[in-house]
Amino acid sequence: MANETPLRKISEAFKELEAAVNSQTAEIEVAPFSSACSLVSPLFGCLGIAFKFAEIDYVAKVHDLAEASNSISTLPVLLDRDIEGDRVRKAGSHSRNLLRVKRGLDMVRVLFEQIIVTKGNSLKDPASKAYAQVFAPHHGWVIRKAVAAGMYALPTKEQLLHKLNEDENSAIVQMQNYISASTPLILYIDKLYHSRKLGVDW
Repeated sequence: MANETPLRKISEAFKELEAAVNSQTAEIEVAPFSSACSLVSPLFGCLGIAFKFAEIDYVAKVHDLAEASNSISTLPVLLDRDIEGDRVRKAGSHSRNLLRVKRGLDMVRVLFEQIIVTKGNSLKDPASKAYAQVFAPHHGWVIRKAVAAGMYALPTKEQLLHKLNEDENSAIVQMQNYISASTPLILYIDKLYHSRKLGVDW
């Protein structure tokens, strides 16, 4: 069905999370958050080898948060439990995984922004800018070099939209919806870390 495209599912799921953020009365629950994030996973797969590392890492971290939702209600509780257990920065902690997932969401947000403003059929500039802004500062030289090499194997914009079952006009609408909905959510997550003096650059 045309209205059941991956981009539409993503934008609708994140609109619901945005509504929760904007309500300022409810905290974001882990279960709907991880469910929405799982809808983003196929996007990384559509980008090919350049973002294979991101796809593998992102999928694993989202799975961890989905498992955590069985016993942890909200994102603030998730962080507070790790603080109490002195494991915030330990490999595999839910707090560390949430931070990585947030970066994945942010990368997609910047990618969509760049696709919308970039003319032509190449995704190299949008993807390179999104990677440089969000992921590169946290990656070593080896990964950065591998990603740079993979940029030459990106699909074209036309190929990406075909994989996502979108035409350009419908895709821009859904990308804009995701940008609008994810921006306050990303700020909300950053605020959870900063208010607990955990920072986000690790």
